Amino acid sequence: MINRIETMADVAFFTKAIIDEGVNLHPDTDFREYVNLVTNENTYSETEAEKRNELMMQAFDVCEKNGVEIYDFMYEIFLKETGLDRFIPLPSAILPDDYFSQG
Repeated sequence: MINRIETMADVAFFTKAIIDEGVNLHPDTDFREYVNLVTNENTYSETEAEKRNELMMQAFDVCEKNGVEIYDFMYEIFLKETGLDRFIPLPSAILPDDYFSQG
């Protein structure tokens, strides 16, 4: 696990690492709240959760400094890493002006 988040590349690395741990990541969720659905036990120990919460706060700071919307950034990585981008449009996808009027 990364020790400090200082760049957007670090935010991307952190996001991928959490996804690789099998977590359905959301930036607002405290890492203490993640539960393994098979065992019904906490996914992370208190120490692991605290470290990841600290890293998430750093990720928020880095995204803010770079003018990047953390929710879209992490969601896009999640979609690509899980292959769901084949079914769900990416936040960065540009839709035509008449997209919602097409039927």
